[in-house]
Amino acid sequence: MARMMKVAIVDDEEDLRQSVSQWLALSGFDTVAFASAEEALKVVGADWPGAVITDIRMPGMDGMAFLKRMMSLDSALPVIMITGHGDVPMAVEAMRLGAMDFLEKPFNPDRMTELAKRATQARRLTLDNRALRRDLAEGAQVMGKLIGASAPMERLREDILDLGQADGHVLIDGETGTGKTLVAHALHAVGPRAGKRFVVVSCAAYTEDVLAAKLFGPTGEGSGLPLVEEARGGTLCLEDVEALSQGLQARLLTFINEQGTPAETRVIAICNTHGEGRTVEDALRPDLYFRLAALKILLPPLRTRGEDMLTLFARMTEQFAEEYGCVAPVITAQEAAQLLQAPWPGNVRQLINVAERAVLQNRRGTGSIASLLMADNEDAGPAMTTEGKPLKDYVENFERMLIDNTMRRHKGAITAVMDELCLPRRTLNEKMAKYGLSRGDYL
Repeated sequence: MARMMKVAIVDDEEDLRQSVSQWLALSGFDTVAFASAEEALKVVGADWPGAVITDIRMPGMDGMAFLKRMMSLDSALPVIMITGHGDVPMAVEAMRLGAMDFLEKPFNPDRMTELAKRATQARRLTLDNRALRRDLAEGAQVMGKLIGASAPMERLREDILDLGQADGHVLIDGETGTGKTLVAHALHAVGPRAGKRFVVVSCAAYTEDVLAAKLFGPTGEGSGLPLVEEARGGTLCLEDVEALSQGLQARLLTFINEQGTPAETRVIAICNTHGEGRTVEDALRPDLYFRLAALKILLPPLRTRGEDMLTLFARMTEQFAEEYGCVAPVITAQEAAQLLQAPWPGNVRQLINVAERAVLQNRRGTGSIASLLMADNEDAGPAMTTEGKPLKDYVENFERMLIDNTMRRHKGAITAVMDELCLPRRTLNEKMAKYGLSRGDYL
C-alpha cells in the first residue's frame, strides 16, 4: 500500500480485538484497538484517516448506536460490522443506516482483509477529493483577491494559472505595492502543492546570521525546524531576495541544486529593486538568478490598469465603511478622473491607504479625495491632471463605477438600482451589457 491507512477495531472481547488487530497489521494496515465505543469516540472522528471495524453487541454503547454516531460525524466514513449468526438481520439494518459491509462470526481472515482494503481505499479517495476541493476553493479565494478586468490583470491571471501548474522555481518582479506576495500565494494555491506548506520569510528583515539560522538551521543547539525543512514538499517564498548576502546565496543555490528535477520544494523569489537604480540581476549571482528566474512574472503597476483603480477604490471604501460602521463616500466624476490620473507610486497598497482615509474623513464630514491624493503624491510630481485622455473615457469609467457600486450596494436588486440612478430598465440593461456587468455577480 502506497500510504498506510488506519483501521480502528472496536470490540469488548480482548482476544478477538487482538487477533483482528494482529492479522490486519501483518497485512500492512496501521491498526488501533478500542475496548468500547465510548473509548473509540474519543479518537475516531470526521477526519479519521481510515476505516472502522466494530462489533454489534457490546456493553454500554452497542455497535448500532456507535454506527449512528459515526454516520452523524461523517456519513462517508467506512464502517464494517462484526456480527454473530443471530444478528444478521441487525447487520442488514446497519447497512441501511450507512455501514459499508458486515462480517459474520466466525469469519474468514482473508475476507476481513479484503473488506478492510476496499474500505481504506474508499476512505483515501474520499479524503483526497475533499482535500482537492479545499485546495480549489483556496485557489479560487486567492485568485478572487486579484481584482480587475484590465488587459494586464487578465494576462496576470493567465500567467498564474499556467505557471502554477509548472514545476520550476519562480521569480516575481514588480514595483512596491503591486501585490507580489499575494501572487506568490496564488501560484501556490492553484498548483499541485496547494495542500502543502506555504512558508514566507523576508530576507531583508533579519541580520545575516539570524536569517541563516532561520533558513537553514542553527549551527549549534537549537529548537524548531529550519524553514527549508518546514517548507519541504511545498513552497518557500523569499521576499526581498535581493537582500541575501553572497554567502546565503551560495547556500540557497546548494539547497536548490540538491533537490534535483523535479524539485521537491518550490522556491518563489520576490524582488523589490524598482526605483533603486539596479536590477535583481545586479544583486544576485548569475547561477542563482538563472535558477530562480526559470519562470518569471512581472506585475503591472496600478497606473497601467485603467479603470481597475476605480473598481479597487470602490471595493476598498465599501470594506472600510463596513469595518468602521459608516457610509462609503460617493465619488464624483471629477474625483474619478483624479483617481485615474494620479501617479500611484505606491500602487495598490497606496490606493488601499487612500481609500481608508477617504472613509474616515467622510465619516467626519471633512476633506476631499483631491487633498488625499495631493498629500500622497507631493513627491511624485503633479498628482492629478485631466489632460491626455478623451472626456468620453472619463465619463464611461465613472458611469461603470457608479453602476457597479449601486448594484453591489443593493445586491443586484434591479428596481432599487433603477430608482437610485433614475434610469429606465432598458437603459440600465444596455449600460450593464456595455460595461460587462452581470446581475448574477451581485446576488
